[in-house]
Amino acid sequence: MIRASRIFDIKTDEAFRAMALEIAQFQQRNNAVYRQFCSLMRTDTITVFEEIPFLPIRFFKAFDIVSEAIPTEPLVFLSSGTGAQGRSKHVVTQPAVYEQSYTLGFEHYFGEPKEWVILALLPNYVEQGHSSLVYMVEGLIQQTNHPASGFLLDAMDQVHERYVQTIASGRKCMLFGVSYALLDLAEQGKDFSQALVVETGGMKGRRQELTKPELHAALERGLKTAEIHSEYGMTELLSQGYCGPDLVFHTPPWMRVVLRDTSDPMARVPEGQRGAINVIDLANLNSCSFIATEDVGRSVPGGFILEGRMNDADLRGCNQMVG
Repeated sequence: MIRASRIFDIKTDEAFRAMALEIAQFQQRNNAVYRQFCSLMRTDTITVFEEIPFLPIRFFKAFDIVSEAIPTEPLVFLSSGTGAQGRSKHVVTQPAVYEQSYTLGFEHYFGEPKEWVILALLPNYVEQGHSSLVYMVEGLIQQTNHPASGFLLDAMDQVHERYVQTIASGRKCMLFGVSYALLDLAEQGKDFSQALVVETGGMKGRRQELTKPELHAALERGLKTAEIHSEYGMTELLSQGYCGPDLVFHTPPWMRVVLRDTSDPMARVPEGQRGAINVIDLANLNSCSFIATEDVGRSVPGGFILEGRMNDADLRGCNQMVG
C-alpha cells in the first residue's frame, strides 16, 4: 500500500507524474473494476503517465470502486439526487486521508480554518444524508473552534446576525452553501459585503440553472459583495478545487484536471480548447484516482474553467465501455 503522506508532499510536476504512474499501476493490480476497464481499453500494462486510462464516473453507480479489502464498517458517501441510474456510491476505507486532503486543500486556497467562522447553507445535502460535502464542511467547522460556525438549515434569519457578530469580533466570515440556498439568502437584500462566499454549484431542481457568471452576478448584487468563490468537488473524489472571481479553478498539488476529446476517451485536448474533464485525484488512493467526469471545460494557465455538463451526444463518445 502506498503511504498517503507521500501524496501530500508532492511539490513538482515531475513528482506528480511519477506518483500518478505508481498509483495507476497499484490500482490496476488491486482494483478489479479498474483493471477490467483498463483491459477493455487495451491497456493491460501502464508504463507511462500518458497511458493512464480514466474510469467513467458512471461506474460508481454500479460498483464498489476499491483497491483493497473493505473494512467491516467503511465510510460510504452517496451523491445528491437520484437520477435515472440512482446515486453514485463512494466507499472510503481511509477517512483520515479524506480529512487530511480537504483540510490541506482548504488551507492551500483560503488559509487555516481556525481563522474563519463558517456558516454553512447545505440543506439538501444534509437532508439526503451520506454526503461527502457535509462531512467535509462539518470537519472544517469543527476546526474553526468557534461557536458561531455551523449549519443553518431552517434559520436563514440567523445568518446575517451571526455574520454581523463575526465581523464585529474581528474574525473572518465565510458563507459556504449550495447555489439555490445562497440565492434565497441574497433575496433578503441584507449586506454581506465583508463575507467571503463559496458556492458549490447546482440548483438541485429548486431553481432555474444559471451559468457561473450569471450566478456570481446575482449573488454579488443580492449579498452586496464582490467576493464570490466556487468549490469544485464530487462524491467520487477526496480532493477539491476552488475558484475566485476570475472563474479559474485551482487545484492542490496532488490533484489535476486534464481534458479529453468527447469522441475518443484516450485523446487529450490542448490548452485553450473545449473538452470533457478528466480528474486525477491522488488522494483517492484506495478507490480510483483517475476519473472521467461528465463535466466540460477548458484548460488555462494555472487551472481550468468549468463550462457545464456533457449532453447525451457527447456521452456516446466516452461511454463505449459502460453499456
